[in-house]
Amino acid sequence: MAEKYDVIVVGASIAGCTAAALLARDGLRVALLEAHRDENMYKRLCTHFIQSSATPTIEGLGIAAELDALGAVHNLGDLWTSYGWVREPESVPGCPPYGYSVRRSVLDPLLRRTAAAAPTVELMLGAKVVDLVLDGDGRVGGVDARTSEGRVEIRGRLIVGADGKSSKIAELADLPGHEVPNNRFGYMAHYRNVGLSDWRRSKLWLLDNGDGVYVFPNDDGVAVLATMPGKARLDEFRGGDTEKALLSMYDGLSEAPDLSAAERVSDVIGAVDYPSILRPRITAPGVALIGDAAMVCDPLWGLGCGFAFQSAEWLAQEVSPVLRAGGEVDRATERYAKTHARRLRPHFKLTSDFSKVRTFNRLERLLFGGAPYDEVVADAFWRYGTRNASPAALLSPRVLTRAARVHRRAKAAATSAG
Repeated sequence: MAEKYDVIVVGASIAGCTAAALLARDGLRVALLEAHRDENMYKRLCTHFIQSSATPTIEGLGIAAELDALGAVHNLGDLWTSYGWVREPESVPGCPPYGYSVRRSVLDPLLRRTAAAAPTVELMLGAKVVDLVLDGDGRVGGVDARTSEGRVEIRGRLIVGADGKSSKIAELADLPGHEVPNNRFGYMAHYRNVGLSDWRRSKLWLLDNGDGVYVFPNDDGVAVLATMPGKARLDEFRGGDTEKALLSMYDGLSEAPDLSAAERVSDVIGAVDYPSILRPRITAPGVALIGDAAMVCDPLWGLGCGFAFQSAEWLAQEVSPVLRAGGEVDRATERYAKTHARRLRPHFKLTSDFSKVRTFNRLERLLFGGAPYDEVVADAFWRYGTRNASPAALLSPRVLTRAARVHRRAKAAATSAG
């Protein structure tokens, strides 16, 4: 007879572990399946940057103190364009005071331990889902998984796909994704002894040619150096010394990190193709998707980790009371899907459009030009930039008027100087 659970979560990374822990907190019985056998497995290709919009979820999970003990950085952000620096203030109205920067080699095992410690969670390592199991009415009611002990059928009232951008659950549930090409590629590596004036501040240089260059200070004195240039520069990285090409991106940058004593402590890794993926539907009868399984944004903006935490919490908030009461869970997942679309699709639209690698449009020029010199514009910029507000925060008449005023002053000063 198949083992029965309230929820089967497939994928034990950020989204899956968060969902499992939150559901178990309400007494629900959760099977947490992970295809990898290593409990310390972690995602390598990641900026390790978590937006402050996810800080309440992290605190609600009860792992904030442990993250602090492990050396996680309370991050703030600085963005440079040719208009100047836009620096995240110490306090932005309506936003948590910081996000987290922590290596996935630290974060992922911590989350896995947190979920597995719940009495009603069963972590199944080395369990790979090969098919969905249907009830008599055609509704998904379980999974067929391959384990070290052979094939096993696991039954549950809800299957949660938290298995990443190439989600097997999405494929099996017929929840296809629409891909938006990304005209950038990316390479990154971890370094010690990177000289920075403020270890809390991650920096992004967004160059006029569309290239992105980063430094992300992380735990244990390790910084991630990363770049996402336009694909026109791909041969510079593939045709020779990849590390040399990566480090050369920092030459001549404003406030560039001091790399004279930098010591690389990881491989140089990257991805040539990383399209954005939007799934028009992220639920089906008996199935819901979270994290990258639901939506993949352009990694230029470092959104994946934060959205994984948040989408897992939104799903748990909707389905947990219904499952405990024995109600109709598919209606609850539909409400979750509406929240996901309302909260995240506007961010997807803007970030995927920017992945074309183009010059700034008129609105971007107005905001990038105004934010370095006007507090009102900067606050709106960071409310959006930390994903605590929708893009609408940038479009208020007050923000646009202030930004336009900055541009008029800059134009007048240039005319006067000429």
